[in-house]
Amino acid sequence: MANAIIVGTQWGDEGKGKIVDLLAENADMVVRFQGGNNAGHTMVVGGEQFICHLIPSGILQDKTCIIGNGVVVDPAVLLKEIDALSARGIDAGPHNLKICEKAHLIMPYHRQVDHAREKFKGDKKIGTTGRGIGPAYEDKATRRGIRFVDLLDPEVFNEKVNTILDEKNFYLKNYLSSETLDAKKIIEEYQAYAQRLAPHVTNISVVINDAIKNGRQVLFEGAQ
Repeated sequence: MANAIIVGTQWGDEGKGKIVDLLAENADMVVRFQGGNNAGHTMVVGGEQFICHLIPSGILQDKTCIIGNGVVVDPAVLLKEIDALSARGIDAGPHNLKICEKAHLIMPYHRQVDHAREKFKGDKKIGTTGRGIGPAYEDKATRRGIRFVDLLDPEVFNEKVNTILDEKNFYLKNYLSSETLDAKKIIEEYQAYAQRLAPHVTNISVVINDAIKNGRQVLFEGAQ
């Protein structure tokens, strides 16, 4: 199988997951390259149901799985998936689940803004999932997002959280009339995530390019 990219050209729910599952059997590496944890991928293996929102489904076939640069990651959701898989005998350790150091994090203020905007709009709300995915992409586009490489550097992470949160809290309080957030609590929460996820974080560009150069088959899995 040549390297393949699975994308949807309609509105989502086109059945991409089924195609990914079929092709993953003959792939060496499965790469999730965009989207967030609002996408649910339900798999049934041997009568057992598994649901993943971030981890590529190739994890069930013991493939090397990659969470790429284009994905916005809620670390709490990711760790919950890792633990749920582990509890059912599926290994999602650092050797077969790798995270791009440049992937952006979904932060608590992203979720807060998401919910507050919907409430503020009232009947004109757009019906987001409230998981902070849109606001996280906004920050990525405006170069004020926080990446995994930042998370692993406490000094950089702390500075970015404090700087960004000043702006977010002003927006939440003065425009959206919403509750503000505490930087210290966010930093403490995310330091715990950093300790667990650090072994998974690496330069994915090198990993994927090396795999292709060595003739390994790479499947790129689109979400949404």
